[in-house]
Amino acid sequence: MSEDAVVLDIEDGIATITLNRPDTRNALSEEVSTGIVDAIRTIEESNARVVVITGSGGSFCAGGDINAMAELMSGSAELYEAVRRIHQKTSRAIQRVYECHLPTVAKIDGAAFGAGANLAIACDIQLGSADAKIGFGFQQVGLAIDTGTSYLLPRVVGINTAKELVFTGELLTGDRAEEIGLINHVYEENFEEHAADFVEQLAQGPTIALETSKRALNQGLEQSLDQALTREAAHQAAVFETKDHREGAMAFMEKRDPEFTGE
Repeated sequence: MSEDAVVLDIEDGIATITLNRPDTRNALSEEVSTGIVDAIRTIEESNARVVVITGSGGSFCAGGDINAMAELMSGSAELYEAVRRIHQKTSRAIQRVYECHLPTVAKIDGAAFGAGANLAIACDIQLGSADAKIGFGFQQVGLAIDTGTSYLLPRVVGINTAKELVFTGELLTGDRAEEIGLINHVYEENFEEHAADFVEQLAQGPTIALETSKRALNQGLEQSLDQALTREAAHQAAVFETKDHREGAMAFMEKRDPEFTGE
């Protein structure tokens, strides 16, 4: 039996999704995309407090399924079938990551390219190693953008920079990606250790408050200031009743660090 295309591990509140097809640089094949969707479903039913997405074998994700593209070019697959597959499988995986209610972290060690770059920026936070690279080079294979680029990329780097990255197809180093805000942090040394510390900080946070803040931030991109203020007030009223809020308030008054439980 072949190894799973996607490996899910949940430990101490941290859910780690590992893309496990190093021979294809973890490209978003139908198998991998389905594995991501299944993993997110399992996570949402678990006690996880943060989600990490990473790749095996020195790559994050090489993008779309080249084998499917070759199949299309050989004439053994119809165009509408290829489009349907992209929409229902690859795009669905990226959408499920973006819509996950928990804080999500892309741990980029190696290249994130095309749809793989979209998978990375669909996460809330991006952490890169010294070997991290990211690019939206759809044009290099004569294709227009897909799998959420037009929605995700301008929201991260702005419309002008998004157009440049798409038009040139430039594969950015981690340092350059960090400069323009495409990656939050690049750790040149001790990547695994620094990334683990960062993720642990999120896992020990007030989970319900973080989930609520994530929802508010995402909604804030699509609404007026008045709508944002109204929704934030409603959200805050709900979070006010949580155990973590009571713990945070007590810790503040007692001048100690809070111990949040995610409740």
